[in-house]
Amino acid sequence: MSHRLANQVAIITGASRGIGRAIAEAYAAEGATLCLMATDTARLDEVKDSLGLPPDQIMTVGVNVTDREACFRAVDSVIARFGRVDVLVNNAGVYRSKSFLEYSAQDFQDMLDVNLFGVLHFMQACLPGMQERKHGRIINMASTAGKWGSRNQSAYNVSKHAVVGITRCVALEASPYAVTVNAICPGFIQTDMVEALKTQVAQTTGVSPEDMVKAALTRVPLGRVLNPSEIAGLAVYLGSAESSGMTGQSIHVDGGMVLS
Repeated sequence: MSHRLANQVAIITGASRGIGRAIAEAYAAEGATLCLMATDTARLDEVKDSLGLPPDQIMTVGVNVTDREACFRAVDSVIARFGRVDVLVNNAGVYRSKSFLEYSAQDFQDMLDVNLFGVLHFMQACLPGMQERKHGRIINMASTAGKWGSRNQSAYNVSKHAVVGITRCVALEASPYAVTVNAICPGFIQTDMVEALKTQVAQTTGVSPEDMVKAALTRVPLGRVLNPSEIAGLAVYLGSAESSGMTGQSIHVDGGMVLS
């Protein structure tokens, strides 16, 4: 590795599994100082131990991203420990599949509380320091569901469309301070969330999980489910100096599923 993230302090939310864990592994390999956050502290400790970083280069914080005050306290604890936040990866997210008429108002609210407001809380907590230092990278985990419509996941799509929108708006406001704000839009990635998607969509539509995957992959030119490490590589780029000229973008990593 080239240590593209050496001397960079990075927060990664939803770091206990899936894409978040893969990003943590990639960031550790690139020399970042890490604060890993999630609700499952036992899993966080497992990830922390697996990375093999020295104690002065890693910390974990158990936090529920729907709790605004807890998010701000978490960021304060990182600054108290490491002095600053250079990179914020807003990865925490939830998924729930139902037909539109089966969704309750609370379903929509639950999805927005995590997928949108979790992003908002951490950006508002980290951005002032980044702007003051005129340096920072914010990476929001959106989805291909934030770029198009799809059946039986309208609440999820709404939340991810909102992430794409807020990424663009904050990018404009932060650009005078040399802070970049971008989003990653994964397609089908082999994670716990995709496993839940397969089960929930199968229950909603009456199609088996296997047939659901086969049908979904007919729309993916590469014809396969991607790995979390394929998202992590882009997250490294967006967190590094190499991406200094890119902001306000929502980038697909989806095997070619969305080509426009």
